[in-house]
Formats: sequence, C-alpha cells, structure tokens
Amino acid sequence: MNAVVLEKKNLINIRDVDLPLELGPHDVKVKIHTVGICGSDVHYYKHGRIGPFVVEKPMVLGHEASGTVVQVGSAVTRFAPGDRVCMEPGVPDPNSRASRLGLYNVDPNVRFWATPPVDGCLTPYIVHPESFCFHLPEQVSFAEGAMVEPFAIGMQSAAKAMIHPGDIALVTGAGPIGMMIALAALASGCSRVLITDLAQVKLDIIGKYAGVTPINIQHQDLKQIVSEATDGWGVDVIFEASGSKHVYPTLMDYICPAGRIVLVGMPIEPVVVDVVAAQAKEVSITTIFRYANMFGRAINLIASGKVDLKPLISKSFPFTQSLKAFDLAAEERPDMVKIQIAVDLEMEDSNGKGSY
Repeated sequence: MNAVVLEKKNLINIRDVDLPLELGPHDVKVKIHTVGICGSDVHYYKHGRIGPFVVEKPMVLGHEASGTVVQVGSAVTRFAPGDRVCMEPGVPDPNSRASRLGLYNVDPNVRFWATPPVDGCLTPYIVHPESFCFHLPEQVSFAEGAMVEPFAIGMQSAAKAMIHPGDIALVTGAGPIGMMIALAALASGCSRVLITDLAQVKLDIIGKYAGVTPINIQHQDLKQIVSEATDGWGVDVIFEASGSKHVYPTLMDYICPAGRIVLVGMPIEPVVVDVVAAQAKEVSITTIFRYANMFGRAINLIASGKVDLKPLISKSFPFTQSLKAFDLAAEERPDMVKIQIAVDLEMEDSNGKGSY
C-alpha cells in the first residue's frame, strides 16, 4: 500500500509501506479521502525533529484526515460501512492516570499520528479505534472534515481562556493556528478579536471575517489600538500563537487586570516573562497541548455554519503530487494557510459535489 513517507530530513517518497490493517473488535477501517499538511509535518520534513521527537527511521506523514468507513470490528456500534468520518489522531493509553482524569492529551504514552516513531495517515487506508472517529454531517465536506483537527486546537485554546460573553481578545500570530484560535474565540463568545502579524497577506485573509481586526505590527501601534479598543483597560484574553520570543516581554502591556493569557505557540528557546507585572495585575497564565474532547464540539460549530473554514483551504493536490504539495508547504508562503492532499479523488461529498 502506497504512503507518503519521510525517509529522513529533506527526503520524502511515495512508496509501498507495510502498515498494519488488522481490525480489532473496537476498530474501524477507513478509506482516506483528504489529509491536511500541518506545520509539524513540514518541520519534521525540514529539520528531522521537534524537540525530543526525532525522526530516526522512515515515518508516514499526516494527521489531519477525513474519509469513509469501509469495515468495522465485531464490537463497533456507532459506525457502519459508508459513514463519512474524521479521526482524532492521538490515541492514549486508556488505563493511564491522565486518561482516567480526562486529560488524555497529556498522557505520556499517547500514540499520535506522524509523531516519531508513530506512522501517520497519508495512505489509502487506516485502522483506527471507534472512540476516536467522528461522524461528518452531510453539510460538512471531506475537506472541512480534515480541518477539524487544527480547529480543535483553537477550541482547546478558547476553552482554557474561560471566555466570557463580550470579551475582547488579542491573538499574537496570524498563522494557521492563530487563525483557528481567532475563529474559535469568536464562536465562544468574544465580541471582537484583534490579531497581529508581520505578514500583511495573512492579515488580509483572516481580516475578512466579521469581528476580526487585523493589525500589522510593522506599521501599526498595537498598544494604542488595544487602548482605543478597550478604553484603556486592556484586552480580556491574550492568545500567544506566534512562538516568537520577542512577544513575551510585552504581553503584560496589553492584558487587563485579572485577564487571562493562553500560551499556544511553542518557542524554540526559553523566553522572558515579566512575572512581577503579571502579579501586579493578577494575570492568569495557562498553556495548551493539543486538545481533549474537542472534536465533537468543533464539528458541531462547522456544521451549524457559525464557523466557516473553507476560505482557509488554500490549495489541494492529488495524492500522486504529494511531494509537490510538501515542497509548496515548506516554502511557508504567507498566502498559503492550509494545503491539503486528496488521497481519493474519486470520492465526492454527500451533496454530489467535489470537496475541493
């Protein structure tokens, strides 16, 4: 069975791979339709590692996926062949302490697609536990289904922020995840989201959404804009999504007293935080790592029409052009938000229209 394989840093092939497809009683077999390329996929491609996760042997890429159930295990009750689904890529140890506490995303033994040494899903078929598969409503396309995974990160961020109706939020960094956070924050009750970046093209894309105010910090005074938007009080929530060390020293300038800061981006080195300034305002600082129990909520929001992710799907490639897709993603062009790969071009969405 062919798959998109990261052989080593800077080398990807499409080749035959022997992946396990044995069906356990609680598993479903899915014919993959669409897979999104994540920044982590690109990072492994370009650098061969992310922190302690090192590509030491060939690994199948991809973890943002949708498809169609073609076979179910003997004990499966929620799915049948023909069901359209998306899959949560991280499968924890159900007996771990983290899982028992409902914190399965931080289970040290979680097996997450395309995180060394676990293979991903850029291949025609995968087998996955029923508990981590989710029905796609008829109005949600396969392409949108493959966007549920990154949107779940935005949902996790918004949940950790404890948003109150009418809050004003600031998102630092208008990359794909920053955009997802902005939309999740609005859907969670924020009246307005300010979002910053250095690339005007990114800001133009997310700025088309109602309720989002794009700010190019190369040309605009962020402190002044925040002051004007909040009558000098400061924003209620800050989502740090850039991962830039340069952002951290100024975070306390924009947050209101008793505000909440959610750290989402991952700096590559230690950063400086003004703890005394945070204490003086009684600021709450929290972090996220992936997500837990967010896929169902994310799908509901997309299906309701309250969150439209289609404008963020920049380009789709057929499976045979996966190498071209990864090379384009590796360019990190600011006008490319989400690049997807259509593993099965023959399939159509339930409305009889192509998903791209």
